[in-house]
Amino acid sequence: MRDIQTREDLHLLMSEFYLKLLANSKISYIFIKTAKIDLGPHLLELVDFWEQILFDRGSYRKNVLQIHTDLNQQTKLSEEHFAIWLNYLNTTIDENFSGQIAENMKTRALSIATVMKIKI
Repeated sequence: MRDIQTREDLHLLMSEFYLKLLANSKISYIFIKTAKIDLGPHLLELVDFWEQILFDRGSYRKNVLQIHTDLNQQTKLSEEHFAIWLNYLNTTIDENFSGQIAENMKTRALSIATVMKIKI
């Protein structure tokens, strides 16, 4: 298995990841009913975000913490939500990629989730 290398890799990863998230009723309502995401544009924003984080390039400029703080005011984001999110992300990475960047993504995701849990 190869490592994450391109925007296309990130798009594949985010698409597969969201298939899992949206199939789980314990967390899907946050995306569907609360945030009311439009999946196509949302996936592109996620690709922009991860491209910025992993490759230090891209156009993502939003405040992720503020977005999730606002969301938490509408629907409490619980420890279980973060655990589900992180588990599906790690599983999806492991199912599709292997290497330093894939491991870095898992480490960064854990760090982001930890900071969000503390700050919101």
